[in-house]
Amino acid sequence: MHFPKLTAYHLLLTAYCLLLTAYCLLLTPYCLASDEPFTGPSNWGGTGLLEIPTARVMRENTFRFGVSEIHPYRYYYGAISPLKGLEIDGRITESLGVPVERPGWQGYGNTKDKSLDFKLRLFPEGKYTPAVALGIMDPHGTRLFSSQYLVLSKQIYPFDFTIGMGNGRFGKEPLSAQGEGIKIEMFQDPKEWLQDSQVFWGVQFAPSSKYALMFEYSPIKYEKQRGAAVEKYFKEPVASNYNFGLRWRPLKWTEMDLSYQRGNKIGVNFSMAFNIGKPIIPIVDLQYKEKPEEIKSPLHERITKALHQSGFSDIGVAINGSDLRIEAQNDKYYYPARAIGVILSLISEVLPENVHNIHIILKENNVPLVELSTIRSDVMDMHADKLTNNEFLYLSNINTEVTELMDEPVRYRRAVRYGVKPSLQTYLNDPSGFIKYRFGISGWVSYHPWRGSSFVAGLEGYPINNISTAGEPLSIPVRSDIALYKEQNIALGKLLFEQTHKMPYGIYGKVSAGFLEVQYAGLDGEIAMPLFDGRLLIGLSGSIVKKRDTDNPFELKENDAKDFYRTAFLNTRLNFPKDDISLDLKTGMFLAGDKGARITVSKFINGVTLSAWYSLTDTSVFKDEINRGYHDKGIAISIPMRLFEGTDTKTAYSYSLAAWTRDVAQDIKHHTELFDFIGRNIKIFLDRDRKMIYK
Repeated sequence: MHFPKLTAYHLLLTAYCLLLTAYCLLLTPYCLASDEPFTGPSNWGGTGLLEIPTARVMRENTFRFGVSEIHPYRYYYGAISPLKGLEIDGRITESLGVPVERPGWQGYGNTKDKSLDFKLRLFPEGKYTPAVALGIMDPHGTRLFSSQYLVLSKQIYPFDFTIGMGNGRFGKEPLSAQGEGIKIEMFQDPKEWLQDSQVFWGVQFAPSSKYALMFEYSPIKYEKQRGAAVEKYFKEPVASNYNFGLRWRPLKWTEMDLSYQRGNKIGVNFSMAFNIGKPIIPIVDLQYKEKPEEIKSPLHERITKALHQSGFSDIGVAINGSDLRIEAQNDKYYYPARAIGVILSLISEVLPENVHNIHIILKENNVPLVELSTIRSDVMDMHADKLTNNEFLYLSNINTEVTELMDEPVRYRRAVRYGVKPSLQTYLNDPSGFIKYRFGISGWVSYHPWRGSSFVAGLEGYPINNISTAGEPLSIPVRSDIALYKEQNIALGKLLFEQTHKMPYGIYGKVSAGFLEVQYAGLDGEIAMPLFDGRLLIGLSGSIVKKRDTDNPFELKENDAKDFYRTAFLNTRLNFPKDDISLDLKTGMFLAGDKGARITVSKFINGVTLSAWYSLTDTSVFKDEINRGYHDKGIAISIPMRLFEGTDTKTAYSYSLAAWTRDVAQDIKHHTELFDFIGRNIKIFLDRDRKMIYK
């Protein structure tokens, strides 16, 4: 390990900090503090001081994004804490004044590097013990800013003291590039990690939640780092390894930092942090109230009208002796459990004493998904708070294998449905520019003449569109030529027929035909079923498609790399309801013919779904070196519109981001994926969402 050389000034400063520490210990001997308010971002976005990390992590289910600049680097970053004690940071580092000097890349601008970091808090802070965290920075790819570190932080409010050690970025020598694959010296060669590590330390003083002062020692040897910016700006060691900063939070969710770093540079940092899934506008759905003149109507008509006014369609209500049966399509409520709760609340107001058994079926496109069976007394007791939601579910029966609907005619049928929402699409890392985009509106209309059937047409318009490419199509361009399709300002996104069917034992089937997405047309099929109350979903899927013509939306492409593209997969999903995490594995043959697997990890947080995927396939089918050896990876997010509308809605906006647009491990985009069609209509999630039933 390397320790910095201390001058008399530094010794006096250290002694002063020790005296302050002793003073604070005398004042607060039993202080047990949380990570806050010391959870602000460092220069590069991870929780820390300026250049160094701390053992602090963001609160669970929060995220932040921001931008900072300390010449010659500008950082665009985002961070999230999906689980308690875990922080994941992603960033793009732009080297200012250092353009890419490669033929054909003149429009790309300054060099940019993408990084992904992980920080895990191993031990939380105790009364006398510090918080301990392990960090892994940039373990993949170029590793220009890679490091692995151990760090300790101890809060003696209003001070937070940090000391740690790390290699690579914080060590004696930079780490080498890894390319495809992951390298972590801390685990693979602990001795090498220890020999290369250097110590860093710092202190943060927060007299209030709005202000903080920062002081740190950063051991980064800029002159030894890799990258074009180093060659241009860091020919000699920096003037000072000591950095100073002021942190200001004018609002609870906004932070601004001003710093003096490296002995001669001014740094600025701006970030915003939010709770994931917290509605911007509180969700308020007023319960339907009957008019006095409607009370005399027959019971089935009263229930039908109440359900329709409350966000349901295709409603069937039948009363046979002491049995009440209700079937309805949920058009409004994001959580199926909430839809069931609304129905229970509505009928509790009108149930006559002669009704004993109650059966409620939720369906989608007239395909039954789940049936709840209960009795009148339990409904009334839950409505009167004599039963908790958990007790009510325990006494009720949930059947996810229901396949039959009533023979009674349905009311308020919606054979035609439509929707419109904004659309933002990006195209990254093209030689003509780092980020290209198009923004506009996508709309769709569907017609459902019989159970499970859908005739769907989707149209997209992008008045703002600068997507283009300077790259050449690769050897099997199943996605690397997507820019040719995204250049179009108006596109027929889909024009297809789809049939969904539910069979005994909870087995679902689906077949689609037509223009399946903006790039492919053909046939697509899938079967799936949940097991063990939905803890495991298994299925098979496959497609045979042909590429669409870029200039004529109703024609297919001729003289393509392949006449037809085929896929075949074994699909599995493992659900962990306690943490709302799912693990998807798609194994088989992808569009280009490469065989392997794609794993996706998803975290559901208050309606928001965050996903990340990584693929492992045999890339020997490709003749080009760009695809060979590559592993497709990326992130995605699905945001429910209920967070912004002040009322419940099933509509969600999805966005995905891949590191590169390449042809490895690619599948077509499906209008319906059965795992998502089943969604949370399974027993383990209805139990997980029980608080939504009655609130």
